[in-house]
Amino acid sequence: MTGEPTPAPRALGRDRVGVAVVGYGYWGPNLARTVSVSDAAELTAVCDLDEARRARAAKHHPGARMTAEWDSVLEDEAVDAVALALPVPLHYRFAMEALSAGKHVLVEKPLAETVAQCDDLVREAAGRRVVLMPGHTFEFNAAVQAVGDYIDRGELGDVYYVSMRRTNLGIVRSDINAMWSLAPHDVSILLSWLRLEPLSVTAVGVGYLQPGIEDVVFMTIRFEGDVMGHIHASWLEPNKVRDATVVGSRKMAVYDDTSPDLKVWIYDKGIQKQEVNGQASLGRYEDFARFQMIARAGDVVAPKVEFREPLALQFEHFAQCVLTGRPPRIDGESGRRVVGVLEAAQRSLDNGGTSEAIDLAAARRVAAVASRSR
Repeated sequence: MTGEPTPAPRALGRDRVGVAVVGYGYWGPNLARTVSVSDAAELTAVCDLDEARRARAAKHHPGARMTAEWDSVLEDEAVDAVALALPVPLHYRFAMEALSAGKHVLVEKPLAETVAQCDDLVREAAGRRVVLMPGHTFEFNAAVQAVGDYIDRGELGDVYYVSMRRTNLGIVRSDINAMWSLAPHDVSILLSWLRLEPLSVTAVGVGYLQPGIEDVVFMTIRFEGDVMGHIHASWLEPNKVRDATVVGSRKMAVYDDTSPDLKVWIYDKGIQKQEVNGQASLGRYEDFARFQMIARAGDVVAPKVEFREPLALQFEHFAQCVLTGRPPRIDGESGRRVVGVLEAAQRSLDNGGTSEAIDLAAARRVAAVASRSR
């Protein structure tokens, strides 16, 4: 995020943030639970159209107001911020209406469906002086951060490529494909790890269950410096897999989110290129025979990772930004960058796997405009 935001008057300097959770389906209960146990927040309201969901929420959160009326949330002075857990096609509308009402907004991934929508949200948040934060929960995952630290310190050497898998049997969505449902987390992790400009993306997938809605997608992102990121997303596979392998010139890292305790492994392995000395001239084959490729294997280390629930850390960060006026570490521009990659990948899917350019220059221009308006 460029520049410090002008603190918003709503909730600034108070001890607790009044929060409404909007959407109490699959993810909303997790958000409501996180808000209700936070020292920095109070669950003020739960909003959902479904009466059975509201009844279930009332049992778990008797102190919160239950409502089916979105407008009543926007008008409620006790609500300083909203946490949106809605279908992706509704993200833009509800986030924009909340921002326009002066509410701080935490919206589940992805931030919106298009970069143009993200641009609108970033501008509105800046103009209203409120916090806009996408739910990139895995960037608050201690194991993900540990791998990022190894990359930043140069212990892996130059990163060659990252291979990621996020698969499970279900949940099958009908409003978005497996890429938009699952891959936003992996794209946000890649961007945070590599800190490189994504240049282009190719994506292929097939909709086996519902025509036009891909159940499995393979996407490859090319970053500057010829660094590659590959993501396999599927909701048709028998096992829940959330892992990533980072291949570097010196070492390799494996991150396995489903492991109960050993989530990060560092392998002192690699292929070493060694020049052959004293080699007689081989004519036109000289370049071919000049080097030997030697496999090197060293120690395998599983570093200790102090783990706290990423969702709790994410919300704690959001609440503190609301209370203090600090800019969030994961902001609207971060959400825009992820959507920029996904939107280009969707064009590739629609065009049969063509390579599509990723232009994030507009994100920087929007951020600059937003910074100047604060």
